[in-house]
Amino acid sequence: MRTTLDWLGTSTFRLKIGDTTLFLDAYMDRIAGAPPVGLGAKDVTAADFVLVGHAHFDHIAGAEVIAANTGARIIGSPESCRVMTEKGIPESQLLPSSGGERHRLAPGITATVFPSIHSCTWILTDVPSDERETGHTGLTQDERAACPGLVQRIMEFAASGSEEGRAVLQHALAATGSRSDGGPLVYLIETPDMRIFFQDSSGCWSGVFQRIEADVAILAAAGRANVDGEPIQGSMADFIAMEAELLRAKKLFIGHHDNWMPPVTPAGFDMATVREELARRAPNAELIDVGYMAGTVL
Repeated sequence: MRTTLDWLGTSTFRLKIGDTTLFLDAYMDRIAGAPPVGLGAKDVTAADFVLVGHAHFDHIAGAEVIAANTGARIIGSPESCRVMTEKGIPESQLLPSSGGERHRLAPGITATVFPSIHSCTWILTDVPSDERETGHTGLTQDERAACPGLVQRIMEFAASGSEEGRAVLQHALAATGSRSDGGPLVYLIETPDMRIFFQDSSGCWSGVFQRIEADVAILAAAGRANVDGEPIQGSMADFIAMEAELLRAKKLFIGHHDNWMPPVTPAGFDMATVREELARRAPNAELIDVGYMAGTVL
């Protein structure tokens, strides 16, 4: 069964498995200054399912357009489904999931849902993939709220009065999404030929990962990684290699590392340091660096 993968920017991917088309997240209609990905939500003419990782706009926005235009069903958290209901998507197209569900997508193709966790948005961070970060552990929620986090930086920039700031604010307010992540989810898609894992935020419960084995892993690389509820004491390269090792992945793709909201998000990501750490911790994992709409055959 021919299986292809297209990266559509941020952590959105299109996965075609034979005649079945899946969207993993749906955010393609980005701010005007972001590099175009080659496809917009309104241009999607074929989709069977949208698997939403979490309810923030840079992941869920566009799912309502795809669902309305194609009849695709949406799998996501109760919060993600609530957002879709507000946008007029009927209940018959929504599959609320919290982790533990197994959905049949087509004959021989299933998606199992697992609970996940968001990256550490309470920490202001955009560092190279090889820079080790330490500290910020053991904080309560009120202590985390006092930290200068990523959301705070985006809002401060949006309120700066600059033309770019106004554009960021207008885009964030207009895009479909929730201020709550809604409880992130990860997915294991199983086909007759392979197991494909999808994650859209840089957080993981290591105990969950130990129970999953994937041939292909799609991982997120953005912000400060979150391991079992605490900020990683290390680098993003450490985090990706750890996940690849736990999943025993053979092929590895990375998302959410592009410049999806300039100038707030970084313009580059160093894959070389990730390759070095993979060679040490998960030497059987091949890191495949792709551009937008590459149509990679899995």
